[in-house]
This record gives sequence, structure tokens and C-alpha cells, in this order.
Amino acid sequence: MINLKKLQKFSKTLKVLYVEDNEDARTGTLKMFSNLFDNITVGVDGEDGLEKFKADTFDIVITDINMPKMNGVEMLQHIRDIDDKVPCIVISAHTESNFLMDTIKIGVDGYIIKPIDISQFIDTISKTLHKLELEKQNKVYRQNLEILNTDLESQVIERIGQVYALNEEIVNTQKEVIFTLAAIGESRSRETGNHVKRVAKYTKILAKAYGMSDDESDMIKMASPMHDIGKVGIPDSILNKNGRHTPEETIIMKTHAQMGYEMLKNSKRPILQASAIIAYQHHEKYDGSGYPQGLKGEEIHIYGRISAIADVFDALGSSRVYKPAWEDEKIFTLFKEEQGKHFDPKLIDIFFDNLNEFLTVRDEYR
Repeated sequence: MINLKKLQKFSKTLKVLYVEDNEDARTGTLKMFSNLFDNITVGVDGEDGLEKFKADTFDIVITDINMPKMNGVEMLQHIRDIDDKVPCIVISAHTESNFLMDTIKIGVDGYIIKPIDISQFIDTISKTLHKLELEKQNKVYRQNLEILNTDLESQVIERIGQVYALNEEIVNTQKEVIFTLAAIGESRSRETGNHVKRVAKYTKILAKAYGMSDDESDMIKMASPMHDIGKVGIPDSILNKNGRHTPEETIIMKTHAQMGYEMLKNSKRPILQASAIIAYQHHEKYDGSGYPQGLKGEEIHIYGRISAIADVFDALGSSRVYKPAWEDEKIFTLFKEEQGKHFDPKLIDIFFDNLNEFLTVRDEYR
């Protein structure tokens, strides 16, 4: 649990660049910032924000997206070219989903939806500040390790332990960002954040039972929430259509797998590299009849084969705009019929062997 009061002490030492063209929005947000930051530089549009970033050194950048002269995405791309490690938080209207793909590519550290909900605002800002504080501590510990005398073995061991603990906390904050972005993407198709949480839990159950290590099982659990992130590029009229898609709409809908892959493939973060595989391959089928590549059998990455089962199980058991939830027995019958066709036969056996765990997760995150 993040200690906000303790974090405020740290945040007061930071230099913040805040970029927002709307004067009313700027005034309201600066009031929210007043309890966290003492040193804030304001940019009134993307060009102004970029010039101010070039002219000074900042610990964190917080920006709007829709702005004149240069939008927030373009500004952040230039800022990342200058400093690829400075934490960046986006404040955006929910309807600006077309920019969400670009913010993921940039690697934003937080995403706050307009109109700003104070609890979400505090939560996102706190987590980003906590990550920044941890990384600064981590840097200090690493520097200390380099200069410690080799005779001070016990101190070195203690410092190494502290570094590992800090690295773990940093990974956890990255995981929170991934869940937040995935939930934003799901909300466009009237899903809840619980869908991505359930799918994540299901993938870990399958991965562990398949024989993956704890680290790799955790990796697929962290990566799988991004499986449908490409849907942010699908028009609402198709994504939320009541009833069957036309053949033309189906073709457009299927492009979300390719779009998700394109959004994630160039990231250097291991979690997002795994997410790219899952986004690309979770609609492939074991018999080669899936999309977008028509891969067959073990040509499909194990992450894709696992995510396919987790996603379909949750989708069939959930109400959608185009269908009611299926009864369990109907789902189980389909899984048995599709063993070796849609799904990896070994993974289907694992699914039924661990069915109680799946049902427990579903009940917990209804």
C-alpha cells in the first residue's frame, strides 16, 4: 500500500512539467497538484511544452492530448527522443481512443481519463511517483554498490537484497499501468476491468499446470490483459454492434489482432513483448483455421495457445452486446468438441483437470 503522506514529502522535491491548452482545465488540475508539487512549469500547448522541456530538466511530465500546434502524443514522442526514462502521464478524454495506441507505443507511465475522477487521479499520480522514487533509490543503491569496499561483504549482500526488492516493486507498478490501459481498451466494448483480471488469472493457472516456471507464468499473467488492446482501433459502430457483423464488418473486426501487435511489437519491455505475441496470436486455431496468420499446432506460440483458451472461456461465460452468457455445460461441450481443432489438446486436458480453479477465479471476479 502506497503511503501518500510519505510520498508527498518526496513529490515536493520534484520538478514537474504540466502541459494543457485549456485554461479552465489547467486551473482545476493545478489545484489538485497543489498538495503534491511545489515546482511546476506550465506549457500552454505541445510546442511550448517541448521547448520548456528542452530548456530545463524535469522529473516528471504530465500532459493533455488534444492541443493546438502540436498534440500531446507528438510532444511526448519528441521528449522520449531526448530522455526515454522520464515518467510521463497522459490526461485524456475517454473518447480519444485513437491516441491510446500511440501512448502505449511511447510507454506512458499513467493514463488519467477526463473528466478527472479525484480517486483515480490520486491513485495514478501516486503509483507513478512511487515508481519514480523507487527508481531513484535503486540508482543510489547501485552507485553505492560500485564504491563499497570488497571487504564489506555483509553490507554488499544487504544492498543487493534492497536492489532486488526495489526492482520487484518497479515491475509491480508497470503491471498496474498495463492493467489500467487494458481496462480502458476493454471499456470501449462495454466490458469491465474484471474481464482482463479473469483472463490473466486463467492464463497463469494454465501456464503453471503446463510446466512453466514461476517467472514465466507470472510473465504471461502480466502480459495477457493486453490481448484485445487492438480493439481501440475498431470503430464503435462495429465494436458494439447489437447483432451479427456483416462479412465486411467481420474483416474489420479481425484486424484488431494485427493492430494490437503493431502497437506493442517495438517495445523493449519484456512484458509488452509477451503482450505483442498474445495480441497477435490469441485468435489462431490449433488446426490452422484461425487468424491473422493461419498458424497451425505448435507454430502458434504457447502464450497464444494459452490465451486462446482463457479468452474464449471468459467470453462465452460473459454477457456481451451481441449474446447472453452461455451455461457452463454448453461451454464444456464446446471445449471438448474443439479439442485439437480450435484448442491445443494438451491444454484442454489441463483446463478440465484444473476446472475448479477456473470456477473459483470466475466467482471471485464476477
